[in-house]
Parts: sequence; C-alpha cells; structure tokens
Amino acid sequence: MNSDLTSCGVFGEEQHRLAQRSYPAPIADDRFAFERDRDRVVQSRSFRRLAGKTQVFTSRASDHFRSRLTHTIEVAQVARQVASALGLNVDLAETLALVHDIGHPPFGHAGERALDVCMQAHGLRFDHNLHALRIVERFEQRYAGHRGLNLTLGTREGIIKHSRDYRTEDYPELAGYFLDKRPPLEAQIIDLADEIAYLTADLDDGVESGLLEIGHICDHVSLLRRSYEVVAAAHPAAEEKYIFHDALQAMQKALTLDLIATTAKNVNDAGATSLADIRNLSQRVAVFSPEAESQRLEEKHYLYETLYTCPALDLEHSKAEEVVTELFNFWLEEPEALPESYADDIQSEGLVRVITDYIAGMTDHFILLQYADVRRRVRSGGLPIRSAAKLK
Repeated sequence: MNSDLTSCGVFGEEQHRLAQRSYPAPIADDRFAFERDRDRVVQSRSFRRLAGKTQVFTSRASDHFRSRLTHTIEVAQVARQVASALGLNVDLAETLALVHDIGHPPFGHAGERALDVCMQAHGLRFDHNLHALRIVERFEQRYAGHRGLNLTLGTREGIIKHSRDYRTEDYPELAGYFLDKRPPLEAQIIDLADEIAYLTADLDDGVESGLLEIGHICDHVSLLRRSYEVVAAAHPAAEEKYIFHDALQAMQKALTLDLIATTAKNVNDAGATSLADIRNLSQRVAVFSPEAESQRLEEKHYLYETLYTCPALDLEHSKAEEVVTELFNFWLEEPEALPESYADDIQSEGLVRVITDYIAGMTDHFILLQYADVRRRVRSGGLPIRSAAKLK
C-alpha cells in the first residue's frame, strides 16, 4: 500500500487554483499562500478570543483545563502529523485546523445550541462553520482595502466543508465552493484530527476535574484500557496518574496511525491519483477503520453518558443557555442598545443575524459581563420596563 498521496494533495496547478484570493494581495516574501493564510488566522482577533471560550469546562473552573484555543492547537498537531505522513499539503492542513473552531460562540456547544434555538424561532439557523466564513470574510478588519482576512479559496472551502457537506440547492450562496464535489484530503482529515484531539483531551480533563475515575474509564473504554494495560505492564511501580497520561498518548497515537493507514488504503483502493479523482468520489475517504470507528463511538458514548451530560456540567450548560437566550431576547427588544458598529448592519443583514453575530463573537467572560451589566441596568430602572420582562 502506498501511503504517499502527494499526487492527490493540493500541490502544483491545484495549489495555484485554490490559492486565489478575493482581492489582490502583494507578495512581499517567500511564504506560500496557505502559510500566509495560517499567519493571518493566528494574528486575528477571533483566533485570540478562542482562549476565552469554553471547550468542555469553563476557564473559571481551572487554569489547567483546555480552552477552545488550546484544543485548536492540539488539533493542529494531529493534522500536521497526518498530512505529513500522507504526503499532503501540511500548510493547508495546519491552517484549516487552526481556523476550524473560529466560528464557535461562548460556552461551547451549550452556547451554540442556545443561539440556534433563538434563530430557529425566526426561520434561521446557527452553523459555526458558516459563521466562521462570515468572520474571515466580514468581521476581521485588518486591511485598508477590504473587509475580512482575504483568505485563499482553498482555505475558505475547507472552513465550510471540513466536517460536513452542503447542497447547492439549500445554500446557493455557497455555490462557488464546489458543493457537488468532495473536499481535498487536507480538509477531510480535519474533522478526524478534531475527534482524535478531543477524545484524548476530554478524558484527561474529566479526570483532572474529579468527574471521571481512571478505573471506571478503563472498565468502559476499550481503546484506553488496552493502552493502559500495556503501559502498566511496562511500569508496574509508576503512579496511576502517570500510567494514565502515557496511556492517553498511546491511544491518540493508535487513532492517528489508524487514520493515516485507512485513508491511504481507501485512496489506493479507489484508484485515485489526483485531487480531481478525490473530488469525484462518491464519499469521503479520510475515515477510521471499522474497528477504530467502533472504539471511537464507544468512547464518545461514554463521554456523553458520564461527562458531557453529568449534573455538574448540566448546571453550567443550563446557565449558559439562559444567558445567551436572555441577552438575545433583550437586544431583539432593544436593538438601539447594540454597539454602533453592529447596529450599522441591521438594515442589510437583519436584526436577528446581527444579534447572533454579536453574541457569537464574545468570550465567556465578556458575555457574563454584558449579562451582569444589563441586569444591573434593569434593576436600577435604567432600561425600559419591556426590557426588564426579558431578564430575570
């Protein structure tokens, strides 16, 4: 089996085609286009704000837990390893990993669910991938000649399609992103790199929090148990926490190597020898093997049952959804209370979308400050009675 898929990666003429930008960009150094995209993402405000956004546990709980930013860096590590092993364009893969979560709102998935519910009441939806595209095209303003980061077509396609496919009939505004074609392999591996990173990290943070026990994990997560037994046999006198840490790394390595081998096998079995071949396949080829996929699902189910929906986090999620929902409804009633820079877009974008854009860009800390400030103003009589009814 040939694991070098260079001919199927984004290189040569394909790289030139996908390196196109919406606005001319002067070439002032010898960086490749996707390297320049990576640097633009890392230097953006939205990327920096990931440090203040929840991954699983809020930053208020402990400085040791992953934030959305540290998770993103871990995803980039995995993506680089997989792309390098397969002979793909590492710069593009790394850029897509670094930008893949930039559209997430505060409070993790709880905040995303709350925003989506708020928008559904008005016939709209919140999708963090599509919001990420709005961020890099509209809200990041660093250049004199245009809005947005002016990222390449390849990076923008990967932002949209790294984790799911969209149909042109449902999203005509995305027609320029080859919606009837599979994304490049560099984009296909990102969602799996994300899975590898968080399946490892969430067990780690779960034990650190005291909500999960190592023995209980080993009893119910076969992939971790297998790694733990190997490490324990090699280091019988080591403390449990150190065996567990080594076992997590071994588990991550096993999933990463499986992704590399399975993707290479699928490409070879399909007879694909170019990016055009990859795009024209009936389904994505960057996947885990059936055995690894079964183990992944087992662990994911375990995390949902024991961590993501545990009473302690359920309480946090409920509070997060309350904060998002009440602020959304407040600004819906009092649009003049929005910052002027957002209010200017109401006529062109619609009030519901503008409120969503404002909330989605906030960190956990900032949205809690906004919530406390609005509640204080309501109690002091500084806001109309109709607003007070929207905030408990």
